[in-house]
Amino acid sequence: MVAVAASAVPAATGNVEFIRARSDKREYRRVVLPNALECLLIRDAETDKAAACMEVGVGSFSDPDGLEGLAHFLEHMLFYASEKYPGEQEYTKYISEHGGSSNAFTSSETTNFYFDVNVDNFEEALDRFAQFFIKPLMSQDAVLREIKAVDSEHKKNLLSDGWRMYQLQKHLASKDHPYHKFSTGSWETLETKPKERGLDIRLELLKFYENYSANLMHLVVYGKESLDCIQSLVERLFSNVKNTEQRSFKCPSQPLAAEHLQLLVKAIPITDDDYLKISWPVTPNMRFYKEGPCRYLSHLIGHEGEGSIFHIIKELGWAMDLAAGAGSDSTEYSFFSVSMRLTDSGHEHMEDIIGLVFKYLRLLKEDGIHEWIFDELASVNETEFHYQDKDHPISYVTDTVSSMRLFPPEEWLVGASLPSKYAPSRINMILDELSPERVRIFRESKKFEGSTDCAEPWYNTSYSVENVTPYMIQQWILKAPTEMLHLPKPNIFIPKDLSLKEVHKKVRFPTVLRKTPLSRLWYKPDMLFFTPKVYIILDFHLPLSSHSPEAAVSISLFVDLLADYLNAYAYDAQIAGLFYSIYLTSTGFQVSLGGYNDKMRVLLHAIVKQIVNFEVKPNRFSALKETSVKDYQNFDFSQPYSQASYYLSLILEEKKWPLVEKLQALSNLEADSLAKFVPHLLSKTYLECYVQGNIEPGEAESIVQEIEDTVFNTPNSLFKSMSPSQYLIKRVIMLENELKCYYQIEGLNPKNENSSIVQYIQVHQDDAISNIKLQLFSQIASQPAFNQLRTVEQLGYIAGLSLRSDRGVWALEVVIQSTVKDPSYLDVRVDEFFKTFESKIHELSDKDFKRNVKSLIDSKLEKFKNLWEEAEFYWGEIEAGTLKFDRIESEVALLRELKKDEFIEFFDQYIKVDAPQRRTVSVQVFSGNHLAEFKKAIAEADPPKTYRVTDIFGFKRSRPLHRSLKGGPGRITMD
Repeated sequence: MVAVAASAVPAATGNVEFIRARSDKREYRRVVLPNALECLLIRDAETDKAAACMEVGVGSFSDPDGLEGLAHFLEHMLFYASEKYPGEQEYTKYISEHGGSSNAFTSSETTNFYFDVNVDNFEEALDRFAQFFIKPLMSQDAVLREIKAVDSEHKKNLLSDGWRMYQLQKHLASKDHPYHKFSTGSWETLETKPKERGLDIRLELLKFYENYSANLMHLVVYGKESLDCIQSLVERLFSNVKNTEQRSFKCPSQPLAAEHLQLLVKAIPITDDDYLKISWPVTPNMRFYKEGPCRYLSHLIGHEGEGSIFHIIKELGWAMDLAAGAGSDSTEYSFFSVSMRLTDSGHEHMEDIIGLVFKYLRLLKEDGIHEWIFDELASVNETEFHYQDKDHPISYVTDTVSSMRLFPPEEWLVGASLPSKYAPSRINMILDELSPERVRIFRESKKFEGSTDCAEPWYNTSYSVENVTPYMIQQWILKAPTEMLHLPKPNIFIPKDLSLKEVHKKVRFPTVLRKTPLSRLWYKPDMLFFTPKVYIILDFHLPLSSHSPEAAVSISLFVDLLADYLNAYAYDAQIAGLFYSIYLTSTGFQVSLGGYNDKMRVLLHAIVKQIVNFEVKPNRFSALKETSVKDYQNFDFSQPYSQASYYLSLILEEKKWPLVEKLQALSNLEADSLAKFVPHLLSKTYLECYVQGNIEPGEAESIVQEIEDTVFNTPNSLFKSMSPSQYLIKRVIMLENELKCYYQIEGLNPKNENSSIVQYIQVHQDDAISNIKLQLFSQIASQPAFNQLRTVEQLGYIAGLSLRSDRGVWALEVVIQSTVKDPSYLDVRVDEFFKTFESKIHELSDKDFKRNVKSLIDSKLEKFKNLWEEAEFYWGEIEAGTLKFDRIESEVALLRELKKDEFIEFFDQYIKVDAPQRRTVSVQVFSGNHLAEFKKAIAEADPPKTYRVTDIFGFKRSRPLHRSLKGGPGRITMD
């Protein structure tokens, strides 16, 4: 069918009354083009980024038999070139050169493509994007290269337990249901097997592309212009997308027959972890989204407060976390699952844990459905919807597009987020489906080694299957723990006062409101977003927390135990939209809180009280220590590029303890020794506080006064003040000019076929003029580096150039992970890229230079989207000690004055190969596949101007350090 030109038949627009958040100032319009492409147009007069997302109703379930991964492969191919824009990578190049980003993903029933870009460049970017769906080229040469990329992506996933277990669940389903399929594709499925069958994969790809019909597409477009302008643009660019009247994919209902239920599956993971997943097929929540039965049940089954499943098994030392809920990609089938990470003790009590879950389900049935719980949830959801933070356009369009397929137009913006009909019968219907007769239980543990008798074909996961009868589960219920399960109490954290405070003194930047020898308070009122929310950071600076591996693991366990103790009490706060986290920093630990200001002080008081009254509970210490030991040990199974990045950090950072030493220290740590060490750890403390949002200065001061009194001034407080001389910050080593350092090592997992390299080029310490030059280079070079190393040379799925900052020391970093080439070869190719790119920099036209400068300025001037973003920026300046609150304005002013010659001179001085001030470390991780190359590499003599690092710590001791940014004129001091 020939597409009708936009001018011949006007698009249909409907006056839709969208259900929208009270805080949402954007304008919306639904448009259906003559080719049946349904569009949602969004106008945001304040945006500095435009975005679009196309969802095509064709996913991996549509893969032809014997061509597994074809839908995913097609997603990759559409990024290459089109008839209108035949230059390879012209789309991604244009997007990246104009401050944007792009990506895509293939799910079971859909494929989604999306991008964002600076608003001034939206029309050209959208035109390139539209060509994906009009006339892509899909050249033979590109086809072969991208099969390698898909295969590289698959090989990256082969040793990922998440992918392995997902495929195992699919494998144990009906063979005639598309859910059973392998979806990502590989060299075998897209090259070897099609060739054996005499198929031309490019012709198969073109044939499959015919499924991409306009009537199966949904488009969201987010811009700054008027809705009429956006509509005109969309009509002009997308009306030529062909409508071949394809029928939308109709998924068969459930993928599980009777033989796939009442199963206990034991699988052997890659990492040393124990996981339990209890799963049931259920009626998809999408059919009853107004009633939200699965939401009600997941709230209760996944609850972590007192009386919950998790609280009991956590106190018994059996589990570390628990998640519950329903999910699938389909409106035709769904699974409700309860998943948890078990301890070794939990592994031994698996039957008790499953019995307890079914015991709780029985309690829910016997106790009945409670309207007050539904109302409480509905109230929380409604507040969350109406006071939602503004998101980045690229996230917003991607989230919204899926609603277009599933909901009527007036509900596109709200989707399933506001259950409004109390329907106990629907909740009971789902509850009845969570029965022993319908259960599937998946176990992952290394302890099953030697006792499995099957292997999943795609990932080679070893597993065994046993039957679990309802009678067995009844026995497990009878012997389950007798601790009292009960429903949660009413939530005290639900906000009542959502009024906005009056801002009396308008300030652009954070100011110091209060300063004592014990603490300092930075404060900034909300003058941008006008929401009833606040953001608070408490930074505990503990100089004794990093002086040894023992101190490092002690502070880490201290923080883990704090969060663990708070979990049951503070879980209600998180449900009610109050979020908190306690995490390690390089100089101690931080507490951050965000959300509605109404009950924030209640939560903050509880957290501080828990910190001050800290004690080591032996049972929780044992469980958390065991988990931490496993986490350290599992680093051996992490991706090789992560391992390379770790070795680089070890080389660069002063006082970064190696994992092997921390593991040793942790293995020797006991509950009583931690209890003795904590007072020593906390005996020197300084508190840096940051408060921003809907809060008056007087209240911010009183909060910090109360914290100071509680932390330092109670009779038995462990915390003592710190001397100014102890206010120290870790520093970064300074590499040597014109010297290239190498660190070469075998990968930690011999079974991983991937090798990796991280080439790090250290450039300068935080300085406005140098910052903008380096950022400009990264912007110009990142897409060509990706294109050359990944797309053209096919070195690996993970390949890219990016900026890196370690404590204010700026650098370039090129990362490649590869199965096809060893790290020595990869290193040569990275150098070769810089050599080739040298001419591109020297020949940069004035027009291209100005365009890139403008693009960087536009990106810098992008407004903060919400309170958290703004606060994180200002806190970053305080934490680093730079205090450049006007960083954006000052760097933009310098960019406007930057001359091309100055930029080229900077490149010649610091970045190009053999530049007089180029300082490089190449960290190379060799896989089992490349052991011969590793032996050859370490036996070779060092070329001139290179240095082989064999002893990381000896090397670090031989190098000077960059100065700390905290200190010196105008910087943070404790005085």
